[in-house]
Amino acid sequence: MAEAAAAAAAEAEGGDGGGPGRAALLAAVVDAFLEKLLAAGSYERFAQCYRRFYRAQPHVTRSIHEQLLAQLRAAVTEEIQEVKKEGNLEELLGALDAIVEESRGCEEPAWRPSGIPEADARSTVVPFLLKQRCFLRRELSHSQKENRAAAAAVLEGRERIAALRRSIAERRAAWQALSGARQELTAVLQPPRQERMEPGCAAGR
Repeated sequence: MAEAAAAAAAEAEGGDGGGPGRAALLAAVVDAFLEKLLAAGSYERFAQCYRRFYRAQPHVTRSIHEQLLAQLRAAVTEEIQEVKKEGNLEELLGALDAIVEESRGCEEPAWRPSGIPEADARSTVVPFLLKQRCFLRRELSHSQKENRAAAAAVLEGRERIAALRRSIAERRAAWQALSGARQELTAVLQPPRQERMEPGCAAGR
């Protein structure tokens, strides 16, 4: 199984894209690991651990050992399949194979980390942050320009309201002055009233 894992690794790394990919490599590695795990629990070791029972019932001991290995294989295989399913490993490995296949004809050098996390993060994040800073500065300048325009519009509106109030006050004052002058003119043009004499006063005269 180790040879199968090595062959799968070679095909995944240097194959022509038509053979098994990283998913097959993972399956081969898992199978090799499982075989080594089961080989560590060989029948001879199992019999040595239970020597008295083996001497008394060798056939039963072998049957128990075979059942134990079968249950262990099934349990480990089920657990590995569950992990692969939860992590969506087969789909992710297939996507990785597709990325590697697409990058074969790419002439641009691939990004390689330097091994220093700070330097790698800086080389990747700093250009993005600089771009974001330029974008935010443009947005800030645009917002400030809009705010200045809005403030100027508010001041202009206030000036218009103040001018309208002054015009209303002036017209009210002019109307009041005109009304007072009209009342005075009416009083001047109106003939004086004659006082009515009482009859007793006229007879005495």
